Amino acid sequence: MSDATLVELRGTTSGSDSAMPLSDAPEPTAVTATEQPAEVIEPARALVLADFAPPSLGPGERLMRMAYGLGVSGSTLLSPFRKPARPRLLATVEPPLEGDRAAGMALRAGHFLIYGVKAPIAQVDFGPTARLTPPFEQCVHGFTWLSDLAAAAPREQSAATAERILRAWLDANPVPGKGAAWYVEHAGARLLNWFVYAPFILSGDDSAFRNRILAAMGDTARWLDRNAARAPDRLAQVAGWSAVVAAGLLLPEGKPRRLFGEAGLLRALGELVAEDGGVLSRSPLAQMQAIALLTTLRACYEAVKCDPPSALEAMQALLVPPLLALTHSDGGLGSWQGSGAVSADRLSALVLASGVRTRPLKNVRQWGYQRVAGGKSVLIYDAAPPPLARHARTGCASTLAFEFSASGQRIVVNCGGAAFAGGQVPVRIEQGLRATAAHSTLTLDDANSTAVLLNGKLGSGVAEVEVDRRQLTLENGKATRVEASHNGYAARFGLDHRRILIMRDDGNELRGEDLLLPVGKKGKRGKIGYAIRFHIGPGIELALSEDGKGAGLALRDGTYWQFRLGQVADDAKLAIEESLWVDGQGRPQPIQQLVLQGLTSRGGGSFSWLLKKMG
Repeated sequence: MSDATLVELRGTTSGSDSAMPLSDAPEPTAVTATEQPAEVIEPARALVLADFAPPSLGPGERLMRMAYGLGVSGSTLLSPFRKPARPRLLATVEPPLEGDRAAGMALRAGHFLIYGVKAPIAQVDFGPTARLTPPFEQCVHGFTWLSDLAAAAPREQSAATAERILRAWLDANPVPGKGAAWYVEHAGARLLNWFVYAPFILSGDDSAFRNRILAAMGDTARWLDRNAARAPDRLAQVAGWSAVVAAGLLLPEGKPRRLFGEAGLLRALGELVAEDGGVLSRSPLAQMQAIALLTTLRACYEAVKCDPPSALEAMQALLVPPLLALTHSDGGLGSWQGSGAVSADRLSALVLASGVRTRPLKNVRQWGYQRVAGGKSVLIYDAAPPPLARHARTGCASTLAFEFSASGQRIVVNCGGAAFAGGQVPVRIEQGLRATAAHSTLTLDDANSTAVLLNGKLGSGVAEVEVDRRQLTLENGKATRVEASHNGYAARFGLDHRRILIMRDDGNELRGEDLLLPVGKKGKRGKIGYAIRFHIGPGIELALSEDGKGAGLALRDGTYWQFRLGQVADDAKLAIEESLWVDGQGRPQPIQQLVLQGLTSRGGGSFSWLLKKMG
């Protein structure tokens, strides 16, 4: 398709409320439209040290930071002729984030509630050799449950439960060691939560137990001093360094530790985030976790009336706009890189706590998600390669997938939810949820566009994505056209996948074309199977048209949309199949998907379609 030859965007939505027969829907045709110059999408890079260098310090503080990094204790550096200060907390931190009240009530009733799965507290193995699923590891060893407990009842009513669980955990982990409890990310989260919710665990009458908790805080902080930089990925490092800085703020004689921790934290943040503020794992959940860590750390600074480095505040302001770029018309997040559909309430609470007031990022480059908003509709398009293996956590082969919503209802979605595996989402389907087929895009020969490996990692496949975005001026309005192509199938099948999406500015019409283009001058002979999947959002009634060339979508608000095929091969078959969608609470819900499948020439092919609001 040339730059001047575009899919026509004609057709009105006026008329009666009754649905137009699917066979009467307009077919995609080619016309000429006026275009604005294309927007250049640049490759990603990390911010690294040039952008987020350690705070500027005087010679004395630089020497102090260096000496602490070499192992000289804070007490030796600050008061070499005095006894080390006794363990205590210097301030009370005001919790900036609210937990899940339902999970907190479950704790008071005697069991953990994690992504819908209950586990009696008395039966949980807190030891280093216990085999827990990742969500349970994060909650149990990271002590994220403390925020849930705080949301469920006042301290006077919840402290006994908190002390009971903490005592069991300390008994099972008497000294720093190995196992999931001592993953840097869990240890960092645990220490931060101990600091923030200290009134829940230090208010008892047992002074010996209180001293034991304070000693555990000090031991964990010293362990993180040595191990924060050894975490397997940058987000885990950020969690570890955030706890080191918090310990420097809230434990006695902590200035050397704080200076040391700030340098490590800023270095890790610079290597975690690309220029536009999106984390390199491209995961909305990881983005939220980074914002939550910095928000909690800022509360620790406020507790001791100390100003954080300006670079930390700049980073927090940088992280929020890319996250908002993934919001749908219902205010919640899309399902990308393993995340579920995080609710609008949870997202807005995080943004409010961050203190950042901003709008969704429009000029999306490194983050890789193209967002088009028009009328009451939102289109989100994955127009970037998957994350590199060293950044991926629940990496998905989702290149060129899209999601679409209108008037607060999700119409086309991805399955999502791989990051919740181990709750109601079974671990055995985690890899399937990360596959290309779990996303609304094209697959060839039932293969992933990028290899999906174990432990959330990705292998070879998509290495390059070309993106072209421009505005169109039409006879009857305007539209946004986003075109992207990837080479994930080039090595195996000799074909590149190119997808063109065009959304009218009123949001009532979305047109697409999927093209398979031969790599090189000559295409291969023979045919290959393809499938183009459109996972349809929850609560939508779906029915095929009589001619098998389209489908009707009845939404919960009474509106009616039509899906219509344009140019496809004669043997192409449109079918309705079962699928699933994982919500923001980690609950899988049955949905349906439209699947266009058949055989296409290895010399290339073209498949066009239309999604239009009727009435």
